[in-house]
Amino acid sequence: MKDQFYKYIQQLQDTICTGLQAVDGEATFVEDLWDRPEGGGGRTRVISNGKVFEKGGVNISSVHGELPMALRKQFGVEAGNFYACGLSLVIHPTNPMVPTVHANWRYFEMYDEQGNVVTQWFGGGQDLTPYYLFDEDAIHFHTVCKTACDKHNSEFYPLYKKKCDDYFWNAHRNEARGIGGLFFDYCKPTEQMSLDQWYDFVTEVGNSFLESYVPIVEKRKELEYTKTQRDWQEVRRGRYVEFNLVHDRGTLFGLKTNGRIESILMSLPPHVQWHYCHEPEKDSWEEKLITVLMNPKQWI
Repeated sequence: MKDQFYKYIQQLQDTICTGLQAVDGEATFVEDLWDRPEGGGGRTRVISNGKVFEKGGVNISSVHGELPMALRKQFGVEAGNFYACGLSLVIHPTNPMVPTVHANWRYFEMYDEQGNVVTQWFGGGQDLTPYYLFDEDAIHFHTVCKTACDKHNSEFYPLYKKKCDDYFWNAHRNEARGIGGLFFDYCKPTEQMSLDQWYDFVTEVGNSFLESYVPIVEKRKELEYTKTQRDWQEVRRGRYVEFNLVHDRGTLFGLKTNGRIESILMSLPPHVQWHYCHEPEKDSWEEKLITVLMNPKQWI
């Protein structure tokens, strides 16, 4: 399974990069290959200063070796070897009318002293972070997510939408990072879902990514915006940074397994602002966003 899934994410990286380059129409992804001293490595692709995308990355990695001490404590084991691979992407557009997007799809195995697999699971999801909220964009994104889920189990969308709302929650701000999407983790084989069926589900979601995001970008990328609206985008990007550095499991996993720091922090936007006690004007477009972030909606 690990070979099958790694081959899949290699192909998906190509597909997504090609699709996003076509939307941008100017910038291209720059590739950077890296090795992890303890085992494995990755292929980082970054786009920057484009016509549409200010900064973004679509990264894959495949790492293995002895389980770090922090993860031994997390999993409740004294020793063990692991393998993990996945694709992670974050795209930050220049125009504040275009939302930031994040997605990842990953696979994990852990082994006993004889090299036998003792546990294995899939995880992943995709979520949208707008700066100016267009309801139709949120509905489109969630509809694509639900369609992918419903092909495998009608209970998946409401379950993983709720998990997404719960996970991407900036507890210290009492607000969501964005308007959600899907989040699933520890998807292990059971009597109801074999490992192959989980693979089919996760790849279904991965294959739906461009359909969920590109139409929104195309619709909003030429809209005019003001300096004030750009400032608001950068203030909200600050909340994005806070979540990734304080709460995000993927960031913490990468740091605890001696991942490549440049690839781990690729998710951070290039221009950010923090203001003391910043609040949007009452009844403004900006306040509309904050209201939704404090009270996640059922979009479909």
